[in-house]
Amino acid sequence: MSDAPVSATTAEPPSSKVAIMAALAANLAIAVIKFIAAGFTGSSAMLAEGIHSVVDTANEWLLLLGLRKSQRPAHEGRPFGYGKELYFWSFIVSICIFAIGGGISLYEGIEHLRHPAPMGEPTWNYVVLGLAFLFDGASFLVARRTFNAQRRGRSFWQAFRGSKDPSIFVVLFEDAADLLGLIVAFLGVFLSHYFQSPVLDGVASLLIGVILLVVAGLLLRENKSLLLGEPAEPSLLKQITTLVRTDAAVVATDTPLSSYLGPHEILLVVRVEFQPTLSAVQLTEAVGRLQTAVRDQFPDIRHVFVEPGFVEQTQPVPVA
Repeated sequence: MSDAPVSATTAEPPSSKVAIMAALAANLAIAVIKFIAAGFTGSSAMLAEGIHSVVDTANEWLLLLGLRKSQRPAHEGRPFGYGKELYFWSFIVSICIFAIGGGISLYEGIEHLRHPAPMGEPTWNYVVLGLAFLFDGASFLVARRTFNAQRRGRSFWQAFRGSKDPSIFVVLFEDAADLLGLIVAFLGVFLSHYFQSPVLDGVASLLIGVILLVVAGLLLRENKSLLLGEPAEPSLLKQITTLVRTDAAVVATDTPLSSYLGPHEILLVVRVEFQPTLSAVQLTEAVGRLQTAVRDQFPDIRHVFVEPGFVEQTQPVPVA
């Protein structure tokens, strides 16, 4: 037995949108001034950084698109709503970072190594890199504050692997890659000019490409897992099992099956063995009672399916 479809619409926390908008505004402004600087100086590393910022700007727009599409209400053709739209577009963002950002940066670096050209006056590059570091640093602080709000005492990597909201961690990793890329670009410009060796500028472009590929690889792995459907946390499933077993009509229950349909939307299937003496009316009431109890105690669980049947009981269940 199952509940009727529940709307999958959930309002995204404003903080995630603030982080995305801050990153979008910063990357758009930075992309323009980076290309201007690259045009004046002929710096390969600066051109790679400009491409990087354009890709990041498009990525923030795609994340906003994913947020908007994921909030569409459920209907007959999509009874579980569109929560996974956010995961899909986050996966596309990861591909863009990998293929466009990383690929073009590597290409520019290789071309500059094959055909090194003398760099012009680097003053433009220093000014742009300084401004870009300030803008990207501010965006990174907003993203980090948003990400830390959901850590709940966990380490950074535990919070990243356990996060179900890519609109937060994608922006954080993008901004971190931006700051690392800016440092590498500065070193490339400075060392190329200091040693009069344009090859070093091409090496910097290659390093920027490698940074983007590593970040994209991490994001691709995590977004793929979310897109395929990650289960709820074991601690949450244990709490649900305990709650279900406290009902007087329940004899035993298996560990629930679950899947995230969105950052704050879980589908749950619970196989329950009920008291054999229950009438059809009592069984129906028990199923409805369990569904209501689970949804009331765990708001992120939007769809609860209770499947009556025989369960191999591993431990006695006290009858209330």
